[in-house]
Amino acid sequence: MLRIIGRILSGIGTILLFAVIALCLAIALVPPFLDRIYYTGSMSGHYDGQHFFNPDGIDDLASPQPGRSRSSFVARWLLGADDRPAWPEKVTVTPSRPQITVPPGQMRATWVGHATVLIQVEGLNILTDPIWSDHASPFPPLGPKRVTAPGIGFDDLPKIDLVVVSHNHYDHMDLPTLKRLWERDRPLIVTSLGNDTLIAGAGVTSRALDWGQSITVQPGVRVHVTRNHHWSSRWGTDRNRAFWSSFTIETPAGNIFFAGDTGAGDMKWPVEARRYGPIRLALIPIGAFRFYAGQMSTSTHVGPREAVDIFDGLKASYAIPIHWATFRLSYEAYDTPPRMLDLFMRCAGLNPRRFGRQDIGRPITVPMYSASEKTAPSIDPAICRDGSKALRILQ
Repeated sequence: MLRIIGRILSGIGTILLFAVIALCLAIALVPPFLDRIYYTGSMSGHYDGQHFFNPDGIDDLASPQPGRSRSSFVARWLLGADDRPAWPEKVTVTPSRPQITVPPGQMRATWVGHATVLIQVEGLNILTDPIWSDHASPFPPLGPKRVTAPGIGFDDLPKIDLVVVSHNHYDHMDLPTLKRLWERDRPLIVTSLGNDTLIAGAGVTSRALDWGQSITVQPGVRVHVTRNHHWSSRWGTDRNRAFWSSFTIETPAGNIFFAGDTGAGDMKWPVEARRYGPIRLALIPIGAFRFYAGQMSTSTHVGPREAVDIFDGLKASYAIPIHWATFRLSYEAYDTPPRMLDLFMRCAGLNPRRFGRQDIGRPITVPMYSASEKTAPSIDPAICRDGSKALRILQ
Protein backbone atom coordinates (compact mmCIF):
# COMPACT_ATOMS: atom_id res chain seq x y z
CA MET A 1 0.00 0.00 0.00
CA LEU A 2 2.79 2.45 0.92
CA ARG A 3 4.55 1.65 -2.35
CA ILE A 4 1.36 2.39 -4.31
CA ILE A 5 0.89 5.68 -2.46
CA GLY A 6 4.52 6.55 -3.17
CA ARG A 7 4.04 5.90 -6.88
CA ILE A 8 0.89 8.01 -6.94
CA LEU A 9 2.66 10.89 -5.20
CA SER A 10 5.63 10.55 -7.54
CA GLY A 11 3.29 10.67 -10.53
CA ILE A 12 1.54 13.75 -9.20
CA GLY A 13 4.92 15.39 -8.62
CA THR A 14 5.98 14.63 -12.21
CA ILE A 15 2.75 16.09 -13.57
CA LEU A 16 3.19 19.24 -11.49
CA LEU A 17 6.79 19.59 -12.62
CA PHE A 18 5.80 19.38 -16.30
CA ALA A 19 3.02 21.88 -15.65
CA VAL A 20 5.57 24.30 -14.17
CA ILE A 21 7.89 23.77 -17.16
CA ALA A 22 5.02 24.48 -19.55
CA LEU A 23 4.09 27.59 -17.58
CA CYS A 24 7.69 28.85 -17.59
CA LEU A 25 8.01 28.31 -21.34
CA ALA A 26 4.65 29.95 -21.96
CA ILE A 27 5.66 32.98 -19.92
CA ALA A 28 8.91 33.27 -21.82
CA LEU A 29 7.47 32.76 -25.29
CA VAL A 30 3.77 33.57 -25.56
CA PRO A 31 1.58 36.01 -23.65
CA PRO A 32 2.24 39.71 -24.18
CA PHE A 33 -0.37 40.56 -21.53
CA LEU A 34 2.28 39.73 -18.91
CA ASP A 35 4.35 42.65 -20.15
CA ARG A 36 4.49 45.61 -17.79
CA ILE A 37 5.52 49.24 -18.09
CA TYR A 38 7.64 50.04 -15.06
CA TYR A 39 9.25 53.24 -16.32
CA THR A 40 8.63 55.99 -18.86
CA GLY A 41 11.15 58.70 -19.60
CA SER A 42 13.40 60.30 -22.16
CA MET A 43 15.60 58.15 -24.34
CA SER A 44 19.25 57.89 -23.37
CA GLY A 45 22.40 55.93 -24.15
CA HIS A 46 20.89 52.95 -22.31
CA TYR A 47 17.12 53.44 -22.73
CA ASP A 48 15.32 53.37 -26.10
CA GLY A 49 12.01 54.74 -24.83
CA GLN A 50 10.64 51.30 -23.99
CA HIS A 51 13.46 49.05 -22.82
CA PHE A 52 16.82 49.44 -21.12
CA PHE A 53 19.96 48.01 -22.67
CA ASN A 54 23.68 47.70 -22.05
CA PRO A 55 25.46 50.40 -24.08
CA ASP A 56 28.48 48.13 -24.51
CA GLY A 57 26.32 45.55 -26.31
CA ILE A 58 25.09 42.06 -25.44
CA ASP A 59 23.24 39.07 -26.89
CA ASP A 60 21.42 38.13 -23.72
CA LEU A 61 18.72 36.06 -25.44
CA ALA A 62 21.15 33.40 -26.62
CA SER A 63 21.13 29.98 -24.98
CA PRO A 64 23.67 29.65 -22.15
CA GLN A 65 24.88 26.45 -23.84
CA PRO A 66 26.10 26.52 -27.46
CA GLY A 67 24.24 24.16 -29.76
CA ARG A 68 21.07 24.04 -27.65
CA SER A 69 17.93 26.16 -27.73
CA ARG A 70 17.02 28.23 -24.70
CA SER A 71 13.71 26.35 -24.27
CA SER A 72 15.39 22.93 -24.28
CA PHE A 73 18.00 24.25 -21.88
CA VAL A 74 15.30 25.44 -19.45
CA ALA A 75 13.47 22.11 -19.69
CA ARG A 76 16.64 20.10 -19.01
CA TRP A 77 17.53 22.37 -16.09
CA LEU A 78 14.10 22.03 -14.48
CA LEU A 79 14.07 18.26 -14.96
CA GLY A 80 17.63 17.86 -13.70
CA ALA A 81 18.46 16.05 -16.97
CA ASP A 82 22.04 17.27 -17.12
CA ASP A 83 25.46 16.55 -15.70
CA ARG A 84 25.57 19.20 -13.02
CA PRO A 85 27.68 18.31 -9.96
CA ALA A 86 25.79 17.40 -6.82
CA TRP A 87 25.16 20.10 -4.22
CA PRO A 88 24.56 19.55 -0.52
CA GLU A 89 20.92 19.53 0.53
CA LYS A 90 21.69 21.79 3.47
CA VAL A 91 24.77 23.65 4.70
CA THR A 92 25.19 24.31 8.40
CA VAL A 93 25.54 27.97 9.34
CA THR A 94 26.37 29.56 12.66
CA PRO A 95 24.37 32.80 12.54
CA SER A 96 25.71 35.90 14.23
CA ARG A 97 24.03 38.65 16.24
CA PRO A 98 25.38 41.96 14.97
CA GLN A 99 26.19 44.94 17.14
CA ILE A 100 23.68 47.76 17.07
CA THR A 101 26.32 50.02 15.53
CA VAL A 102 30.11 50.30 15.20
CA PRO A 103 32.53 53.03 16.36
CA PRO A 104 33.40 55.92 14.00
CA GLY A 105 35.99 54.95 11.41
CA GLN A 106 35.31 51.23 11.78
CA MET A 107 33.64 49.23 9.01
CA ARG A 108 32.10 45.84 9.76
CA ALA A 109 30.57 43.48 7.20
CA THR A 110 28.64 40.23 7.55
CA TRP A 111 27.78 38.10 4.54
CA VAL A 112 24.19 36.99 5.09
CA GLY A 113 24.13 34.86 1.94
CA HIS A 114 23.91 35.21 -1.85
CA ALA A 115 24.19 38.97 -2.61
CA THR A 116 22.98 40.06 0.83
CA VAL A 117 25.59 41.74 3.03
CA LEU A 118 25.10 43.76 6.20
CA ILE A 119 27.58 46.65 6.30
CA GLN A 120 27.90 48.75 9.44
CA VAL A 121 29.72 52.05 9.13
CA GLU A 122 29.41 55.67 10.34
CA GLY A 123 26.37 54.93 12.50
CA LEU A 124 24.55 53.34 9.55
CA ASN A 125 23.37 49.78 8.99
CA ILE A 126 23.25 48.99 5.28
CA LEU A 127 21.86 45.95 3.43
CA THR A 128 22.55 44.96 -0.17
CA ASP A 129 19.92 43.04 -2.20
CA PRO A 130 18.29 41.59 0.94
CA ILE A 131 16.64 38.17 0.67
CA TRP A 132 15.47 36.13 3.66
CA SER A 133 12.95 34.03 1.70
CA ASP A 134 13.45 30.28 1.33
CA HIS A 135 12.94 30.35 -2.44
CA ALA A 136 14.09 32.76 -5.17
CA SER A 137 11.07 32.26 -7.38
CA PRO A 138 7.75 33.73 -8.48
CA PHE A 139 6.14 30.41 -7.49
CA PRO A 140 7.32 29.41 -4.00
CA PRO A 141 7.83 26.69 -2.89
CA LEU A 142 8.99 25.91 -6.44
CA GLY A 143 12.16 27.33 -7.92
CA PRO A 144 15.67 27.66 -6.48
CA LYS A 145 15.62 26.78 -2.79
CA ARG A 146 17.92 28.24 -0.20
CA VAL A 147 20.62 25.69 0.65
CA THR A 148 22.36 27.83 3.24
CA ALA A 149 20.32 29.55 5.94
CA PRO A 150 20.76 33.34 6.40
CA GLY A 151 23.91 34.23 8.32
CA ILE A 152 21.82 36.59 10.47
CA GLY A 153 18.30 35.83 11.62
CA PHE A 154 15.91 38.51 10.42
CA ASP A 155 14.81 39.33 13.96
CA ASP A 156 18.47 39.72 14.98
CA LEU A 157 19.11 42.48 12.45
CA PRO A 158 19.84 45.89 13.92
CA LYS A 159 17.68 48.77 12.69
CA ILE A 160 18.39 49.09 8.97
CA ASP A 161 18.97 52.60 7.67
CA LEU A 162 19.82 52.03 4.01
CA VAL A 163 18.99 49.31 1.48
CA VAL A 164 20.29 49.12 -2.10
CA VAL A 165 18.50 46.92 -4.65
CA SER A 166 20.43 46.28 -7.85
CA HIS A 167 17.70 44.87 -10.15
CA ASN A 168 14.44 42.94 -10.22
CA HIS A 169 15.45 39.26 -10.45
CA TYR A 170 13.90 37.21 -7.65
CA ASP A 171 17.22 36.35 -6.00
CA HIS A 172 18.00 40.09 -5.69
CA MET A 173 14.64 41.84 -5.35
CA ASP A 174 12.80 39.84 -2.70
CA LEU A 175 9.58 41.75 -2.11
CA PRO A 176 8.54 39.85 1.05
CA THR A 177 11.86 40.78 2.68
CA LEU A 178 11.63 44.41 1.53
CA LYS A 179 8.11 44.61 2.95
CA ARG A 180 9.27 43.26 6.34
CA LEU A 181 12.14 45.72 6.44
CA TRP A 182 9.90 48.62 5.48
CA GLU A 183 7.26 47.82 8.05
CA ARG A 184 9.87 47.44 10.78
CA ASP A 185 12.47 50.15 10.07
CA ARG A 186 11.35 52.46 7.22
CA PRO A 187 14.86 52.44 5.66
CA LEU A 188 15.89 54.53 2.67
CA ILE A 189 15.72 52.10 -0.26
CA VAL A 190 17.73 53.09 -3.32
CA THR A 191 17.39 51.25 -6.62
CA SER A 192 17.61 51.87 -10.36
CA LEU A 193 14.94 53.15 -12.75
CA GLY A 194 11.64 51.27 -12.93
CA ASN A 195 12.25 49.05 -9.92
CA ASP A 196 10.42 51.50 -7.67
CA THR A 197 7.20 50.57 -9.49
CA LEU A 198 7.63 46.91 -8.60
CA ILE A 199 8.63 47.68 -5.02
CA ALA A 200 5.64 50.00 -4.62
CA GLY A 201 3.41 47.04 -5.48
CA ALA A 202 4.44 45.57 -2.12
CA GLY A 203 3.45 48.78 -0.34
CA VAL A 204 7.08 49.91 -0.01
CA THR A 205 8.57 53.30 -0.91
CA SER A 206 11.92 53.51 -2.72
CA ARG A 207 14.03 56.00 -4.65
CA ALA A 208 14.87 55.01 -8.22
CA LEU A 209 17.86 56.67 -9.88
CA ASP A 210 19.66 56.46 -13.21
CA TRP A 211 23.33 55.64 -13.72
CA GLY A 212 25.38 58.64 -12.67
CA GLN A 213 22.77 59.98 -10.24
CA SER A 214 23.21 60.03 -6.48
CA ILE A 215 21.43 60.69 -3.21
CA THR A 216 22.68 61.92 0.18
CA VAL A 217 21.91 59.65 3.12
CA GLN A 218 23.43 61.83 5.81
CA PRO A 219 26.28 64.37 5.86
CA GLY A 220 29.36 62.70 4.37
CA VAL A 221 27.46 59.61 3.15
CA ARG A 222 26.21 59.49 -0.43
CA VAL A 223 24.95 56.66 -2.65
CA HIS A 224 25.95 56.78 -6.32
CA VAL A 225 24.10 54.57 -8.81
CA THR A 226 26.81 53.24 -11.09
CA ARG A 227 27.09 51.18 -14.26
CA ASN A 228 27.35 47.41 -14.52
CA HIS A 229 26.31 44.89 -17.19
CA HIS A 230 23.14 42.82 -16.80
CA TRP A 231 19.42 42.53 -17.69
CA SER A 232 16.06 42.41 -15.93
CA SER A 233 12.76 40.54 -15.91
CA ARG A 234 10.13 39.22 -13.52
CA TRP A 235 7.96 37.38 -16.06
CA GLY A 236 9.90 36.97 -19.32
CA THR A 237 7.81 39.32 -21.46
CA ASP A 238 8.68 42.31 -19.26
CA ARG A 239 12.33 41.87 -20.17
CA ASN A 240 14.45 44.97 -19.58
CA ARG A 241 11.48 47.17 -18.68
CA ALA A 242 13.34 48.06 -15.45
CA PHE A 243 17.01 48.92 -15.06
CA TRP A 244 19.99 47.32 -13.32
CA SER A 245 22.98 48.90 -11.61
CA SER A 246 25.86 48.71 -9.22
CA PHE A 247 26.33 51.16 -6.33
CA THR A 248 29.20 53.14 -4.89
CA ILE A 249 28.58 54.35 -1.35
CA GLU A 250 30.80 57.20 -0.19
CA THR A 251 31.48 57.37 3.54
CA PRO A 252 34.06 59.19 5.71
CA ALA A 253 35.38 55.75 6.72
CA GLY A 254 36.00 54.72 3.10
CA ASN A 255 33.96 53.85 0.04
CA ILE A 256 31.93 50.70 -0.51
CA PHE A 257 31.27 49.21 -3.96
CA PHE A 258 28.46 46.73 -4.57
CA ALA A 259 28.56 45.19 -8.05
CA GLY A 260 25.02 43.79 -7.90
CA ASP A 261 24.63 41.05 -10.50
CA THR A 262 26.81 41.56 -13.53
CA GLY A 263 28.70 40.29 -16.51
CA ALA A 264 32.01 41.71 -17.63
CA GLY A 265 30.77 43.90 -20.47
CA ASP A 266 33.46 46.32 -21.60
CA MET A 267 35.11 46.19 -18.14
CA LYS A 268 35.33 50.00 -18.06
CA TRP A 269 32.68 50.33 -15.36
CA PRO A 270 34.94 49.23 -12.46
CA VAL A 271 37.32 52.03 -13.40
CA GLU A 272 34.39 54.48 -13.51
CA ALA A 273 33.44 53.57 -9.93
CA ARG A 274 36.91 54.60 -8.73
CA ARG A 275 36.31 58.23 -9.59
CA TYR A 276 34.37 58.64 -6.34
CA GLY A 277 37.47 57.78 -4.32
CA PRO A 278 39.40 54.77 -3.00
CA ILE A 279 37.29 51.68 -2.36
CA ARG A 280 37.79 50.16 1.07
CA LEU A 281 35.29 47.32 0.55
CA ALA A 282 33.99 45.76 -2.67
CA LEU A 283 31.25 43.14 -2.95
CA ILE A 284 31.84 41.15 -6.14
CA PRO A 285 29.88 38.13 -7.49
CA ILE A 286 31.77 34.93 -8.30
CA GLY A 287 29.00 32.33 -8.81
CA ALA A 288 26.26 31.23 -11.26
CA PHE A 289 28.67 31.41 -14.19
CA ARG A 290 28.67 27.82 -15.53
CA PHE A 291 25.95 26.18 -17.63
CA TYR A 292 28.07 23.57 -19.40
CA ALA A 293 31.32 21.81 -18.61
CA GLY A 294 34.34 24.10 -18.77
CA GLN A 295 32.41 27.38 -19.05
CA MET A 296 34.23 30.24 -17.27
CA SER A 297 31.62 33.03 -17.49
CA THR A 298 28.38 34.05 -19.18
CA SER A 299 27.54 37.32 -20.88
CA THR A 300 25.70 38.53 -17.77
CA HIS A 301 27.43 36.62 -14.95
CA VAL A 302 31.13 36.87 -14.25
CA GLY A 303 33.08 33.87 -13.03
CA PRO A 304 36.01 34.01 -10.62
CA ARG A 305 38.54 34.89 -13.32
CA GLU A 306 36.63 38.01 -14.38
CA ALA A 307 35.82 38.79 -10.74
CA VAL A 308 39.57 39.12 -10.17
CA ASP A 309 39.74 41.54 -13.12
CA ILE A 310 36.94 43.59 -11.53
CA PHE A 311 38.75 43.64 -8.19
CA ASP A 312 41.92 44.79 -9.95
CA GLY A 313 40.02 47.39 -12.00
CA LEU A 314 38.41 48.82 -8.88
CA LYS A 315 41.80 48.97 -7.12
CA ALA A 316 39.83 47.92 -4.06
CA SER A 317 41.64 47.34 -0.81
CA TYR A 318 39.47 44.41 0.31
CA ALA A 319 36.58 42.44 -1.22
CA ILE A 320 34.00 39.84 -0.24
CA PRO A 321 33.00 37.27 -2.88
CA ILE A 322 29.21 36.99 -3.10
CA HIS A 323 26.54 35.32 -5.26
CA TRP A 324 27.47 31.73 -4.50
CA ALA A 325 26.73 29.00 -1.89
CA THR A 326 23.13 30.03 -1.20
CA PHE A 327 20.82 29.26 -4.14
CA ARG A 328 21.74 26.77 -6.83
CA LEU A 329 21.35 28.77 -10.05
CA SER A 330 23.84 27.10 -12.40
CA TYR A 331 26.04 24.06 -12.95
CA GLU A 332 29.25 24.64 -11.04
CA ALA A 333 29.89 22.58 -7.93
CA TYR A 334 29.11 24.16 -4.57
CA ASP A 335 32.73 25.09 -3.76
CA THR A 336 34.07 25.65 -7.30
CA PRO A 337 33.74 29.48 -7.22
CA PRO A 338 35.95 30.17 -4.15
CA ARG A 339 38.53 27.58 -5.21
CA MET A 340 38.79 29.20 -8.63
CA LEU A 341 38.92 32.64 -7.04
CA ASP A 342 41.94 31.65 -4.96
CA LEU A 343 43.71 30.26 -8.03
CA PHE A 344 43.09 33.31 -10.23
CA MET A 345 44.03 35.76 -7.48
CA ARG A 346 47.39 34.00 -7.21
CA CYS A 347 47.67 33.91 -11.01
CA ALA A 348 47.22 37.70 -11.03
CA GLY A 349 49.88 38.18 -8.37
CA LEU A 350 47.28 39.50 -5.93
CA ASN A 351 46.97 38.58 -2.26
CA PRO A 352 44.08 36.05 -1.87
CA ARG A 353 43.53 37.33 1.67
CA ARG A 354 42.29 40.61 0.20
CA PHE A 355 39.62 38.86 -1.90
CA GLY A 356 38.98 35.31 -0.77
CA ARG A 357 36.43 32.94 0.64
CA GLN A 358 34.26 34.21 3.50
CA ASP A 359 31.95 32.27 5.78
CA ILE A 360 28.26 33.13 5.79
CA GLY A 361 27.36 34.66 9.13
CA ARG A 362 30.92 35.51 10.24
CA PRO A 363 31.32 39.26 10.83
CA ILE A 364 34.60 40.78 9.72
CA THR A 365 36.18 44.10 10.53
CA VAL A 366 37.18 45.52 7.16
CA PRO A 367 40.82 46.65 7.19
CA MET A 368 41.59 50.30 6.62
CA TYR A 369 42.25 51.15 2.99
CA SER A 370 45.67 50.30 1.63
CA ALA A 371 46.67 49.96 -2.00
CA SER A 372 46.77 46.37 -3.25
CA GLU A 373 50.13 45.71 -4.87
CA LYS A 374 50.82 43.05 -7.48
CA THR A 375 53.67 40.60 -7.18
CA ALA A 376 54.88 37.72 -9.33
CA PRO A 377 52.23 34.97 -9.70
CA SER A 378 52.44 32.49 -6.83
CA ILE A 379 51.41 29.61 -9.06
CA ASP A 380 52.86 27.92 -12.14
CA PRO A 381 52.41 30.47 -14.99
CA ALA A 382 51.63 27.61 -17.39
CA ILE A 383 48.51 26.81 -15.37
CA CYS A 384 47.50 30.46 -15.39
CA ARG A 385 47.92 30.69 -19.17
CA ASP A 386 46.10 27.43 -19.89
CA GLY A 387 42.54 27.55 -18.61
CA SER A 388 42.04 23.83 -19.28
CA LYS A 389 44.86 22.99 -16.85
CA ALA A 390 43.29 25.20 -14.22
CA LEU A 391 39.96 23.48 -14.75
CA ARG A 392 41.50 20.03 -14.36
CA ILE A 393 42.96 21.10 -11.03
CA LEU A 394 39.59 22.36 -9.84
CA GLN A 395 37.33 19.55 -11.07
